[in-house]
Amino acid sequence: MLNRRTVLATGAIAAVPLSTPLGALAQSRKDAVTLAMTLEPPGLDPTAGAASAIAEIVQYNIFETLTKINADGSVSPLLAESWEVSPDLKTYTFKLRRGVKFQNGEPFTAAAVKFSYDRAGGEKSTNKDKRTFANLTTQVVDDFTVVVLNKDIDPDLLFVLGQATSIIVEPKSAETNANKPVGTGPYQLNAWNKGSSIVLTAWEGFRDAKALKIKRATFRFISDPAAQVAALLAGDVDAFPRVTPRSVPQFKSNPRFQVVVSGSRAKTILAINNGKKPLDDVRVRRAIAAAIDRKAVIEGAADGYGAPIGSHYVPGAFGYVDTTGVNPYDLEKAKKLLAEAGVKTPLELTVTLPPTPYARQGGEVIAAQLAKIGIVAKLQNVEWAQWLSGTYGSKNYDLTIISHVEPFDLGNFAKP
Repeated sequence: MLNRRTVLATGAIAAVPLSTPLGALAQSRKDAVTLAMTLEPPGLDPTAGAASAIAEIVQYNIFETLTKINADGSVSPLLAESWEVSPDLKTYTFKLRRGVKFQNGEPFTAAAVKFSYDRAGGEKSTNKDKRTFANLTTQVVDDFTVVVLNKDIDPDLLFVLGQATSIIVEPKSAETNANKPVGTGPYQLNAWNKGSSIVLTAWEGFRDAKALKIKRATFRFISDPAAQVAALLAGDVDAFPRVTPRSVPQFKSNPRFQVVVSGSRAKTILAINNGKKPLDDVRVRRAIAAAIDRKAVIEGAADGYGAPIGSHYVPGAFGYVDTTGVNPYDLEKAKKLLAEAGVKTPLELTVTLPPTPYARQGGEVIAAQLAKIGIVAKLQNVEWAQWLSGTYGSKNYDLTIISHVEPFDLGNFAKP
């Protein structure tokens, strides 16, 4: 085990977060750690899907980016040693780090940067930030100088270029990175036991390999809340990023753990498919919103760990405006809106739920609330891969519950 472990109470409970590089765990006296996750990633290429589980394993560990996002939200050099920005804020000139190699032995050069950015913005791209990269033109000046031209002024570009969607890939490995990732980072894939675990080991060819204190990291996938708690209490895992709030009492009573109550940037939402009838009618969507008592959902599904929000932005974030009063809990208003929309009750809707505890527990609470206005919410539990392909990918759902964990960036939600 690590030394005395800290459990963070946010909208969920967390031990050491996985979104930081493995080097952040180097304070441990061990050279191997076992980290646990609720969800297994569908693949290991963060440019091919939006699942946060991918980035939690590979970002800054296997793959690297030109810039690095620090814990306080600031940006520092990583694969880029430095950069200059033109007076019109549209041209970025990056000087690249020399002596860097990919894990297949190929050298890291400006050509790889151009390939990565052109690919991310191309027609066949499934990158979450495809729109950003489509606005970029990348020019190779020499092996270690690259110029990025932006069609628009984007004050967040350096921040975006530090996200997992902006990893620099080796051209020959691009199509196989999902299962055989090749990056420039300090760790490489050792084994993937599907349904069980992923093992990363320190890469001897890394430019600063001698500084790597942790030589082996095992990511175990444990979806059952009770099993998560048992694994932590037994010392079978060293850290867990998110455990259910209902587990807090067990950790508070155990002197080996310190429970810290903190904030969270995660936004858990009930997503409504406005491409389906009658959900394409804004009055129906507003009726659903008015029928949900957010405080009751937080109490029932998260044991009170959370705060109501009225948008995709959270209290404490830069530029936050409280919009919870725009469409407050009001059952009579909800019934009236359904009637105005010509909806006959009972109205049957399916709520597709991924395997996370917040979704499964939240679905039960919300279904009971919607029943009060004549909506019969049928709960459909699906596995994570099925949710990603059918719900997120194919948009085959009526309602679903999901938590957004995008980086601290107002631009994610303020762009028209």
